[in-house]
Amino acid sequence: MKSSLLAILAFVRSSYAASVKRASPIVVLDDGTFIGTTTGAVNSWLGIPFAQPPVGNLRFAKPVANNPYNGTRTVTAYGPACPQQAITLPLISGLPADTVNFIVNTIFGAVFPDDEDCLTINVIVLLAARVAPTSATPSSKLPVVVWIFGGGFELGSPSMVTGIMAPRYPGQPIVQRSIDLGEPVVYVSMNYRVSAFGFLASQEVKDAGVGNLGLRDQRLALQWVQKYISNFGGDPTKVTIWGESAGAISVAMQMITNGANTEGLFRAGFMQSGSPIPVGDITHGQTYYDFIVGQTGCASSSDTLQCLRGVPYQTLKDAVDKTPDIFSYQSLVLAWLPRVDGDFLTTAPQQLVQQGSVADIPFINGDCDDEGTLFSLANANITTEAEVATYINTYYLPEASSAQVSQLLAAYPADPADGSPFNTGSLNAITPQFKRLAAMQGDVVFNAPRRFFIQAQAGKQKVWSYSCVFYHTVASRPTDRFIVHKRLKALPVLGAGHGTDILDIYGGTDMTDYLIHFAVNLDPNGVGLLQWPQYSTAAPTLLTFLDGLATESTEQDTFRAEGFNILTNLSLQFPL
Repeated sequence: MKSSLLAILAFVRSSYAASVKRASPIVVLDDGTFIGTTTGAVNSWLGIPFAQPPVGNLRFAKPVANNPYNGTRTVTAYGPACPQQAITLPLISGLPADTVNFIVNTIFGAVFPDDEDCLTINVIVLLAARVAPTSATPSSKLPVVVWIFGGGFELGSPSMVTGIMAPRYPGQPIVQRSIDLGEPVVYVSMNYRVSAFGFLASQEVKDAGVGNLGLRDQRLALQWVQKYISNFGGDPTKVTIWGESAGAISVAMQMITNGANTEGLFRAGFMQSGSPIPVGDITHGQTYYDFIVGQTGCASSSDTLQCLRGVPYQTLKDAVDKTPDIFSYQSLVLAWLPRVDGDFLTTAPQQLVQQGSVADIPFINGDCDDEGTLFSLANANITTEAEVATYINTYYLPEASSAQVSQLLAAYPADPADGSPFNTGSLNAITPQFKRLAAMQGDVVFNAPRRFFIQAQAGKQKVWSYSCVFYHTVASRPTDRFIVHKRLKALPVLGAGHGTDILDIYGGTDMTDYLIHFAVNLDPNGVGLLQWPQYSTAAPTLLTFLDGLATESTEQDTFRAEGFNILTNLSLQFPL
């Protein structure tokens, strides 16, 4: 993992070192001229507005496309992030230094500055892709990868940086690797509204038809790509949408909305740690809406939603920051996330999958092995069987019977050897119930929904699935006769935790190659890579990404079947 980060840094530094004076790249959109920047061999146009500012009466409203462009603009820096929700990182005492460093400097770096006027898009192309240094050409017709960032639907931005100030999501290494493979692509990333600004939820929001605004922002950005990407050398018929965490969930939401009609906006999907999630009606967020209304002085208004549009930004932001975040005690039962609004999402996402409302496109969907560890650090005070049952019943399954909760707990026993990080025996048991909670929370939101989704679609369309295990291979010599290779999880406590694959795909590993091949050929396989079989119900094969001497292997997607089945049935009956 450290080597992946170093690869990104090396590329960034070498690009700066190779900078030479040349004319700034120019692209014409409508009657507007956009002047970008060239660094090394990379042309970038950053912070192009794709929608009217969502302020004033456009706050808590559907995004509105820009008027046709005119004039000349210099677009050489990322636009501001959309308003970010304040979070408190779960740095409990006793965490190993490597784990703390990963949480602080890798997964959740600083995102700044933020502003309500934030709906911008970024396009990155290498000169080696035969895009002229001073003007783009529509004749290049390169495949396009559109990145949707993650952050729990509460924070994030294409300009997110690590604690050592290297770009967290730099498109340049992706595009550079595509050139090296002889399969050049155009890289696009966009902002979208997060937290309450993008996912306000209540009966009032449902009645006004303004739910899931962050997803609607993404949709408008994809429409912008269709209209303008050829000016940058991209092919609007060859768009792959790709994301991690909330970004991957967003890809899934784009695939199941609109009666599964993509409107030609994309032809493939790549999902890292996210799939159609078990969420219910938008009124499930009423508590948080009412809290914000009360905090901002809008409770006495006859139209609380319109009142919120007029609240000073900082007053509203302060109220939002007081609502639960992704590292609050309720953990993955998020306050702000996509919900069923009757319009963008007409019913629960997993029910849409059951109904066949899934875009008929090739897709890849995978998870890390230990998705729940990061999000279970906030529950370190839960130490007994009774406390676990109360927690699950209170937050995840408030309408379930005690018998149903007991059945779930039986499938996820308290024995640390059965918990997450998986396959680490009694190690990483920082509390008596930590590994058990980590197993359940990772499976209910990530692993079980992935299997449900991909098994529902296998045989209907081309699908591939993977697991990121990220073992280190450590040699030991217990006797003089042979060497045993013992596999240990990469990070203490977190194991192959949520987000551990980010640096790898942005660091030019085999995962990067699979992504590029998939975006170009609609098949992830390529020369020099382990063959990745398509997923089928008869042969549910996962490609497993590893650290160490071997980088990939394959395994059957049959682990924790009892727990997955129980969680899926409960999720369908009691969506969050």
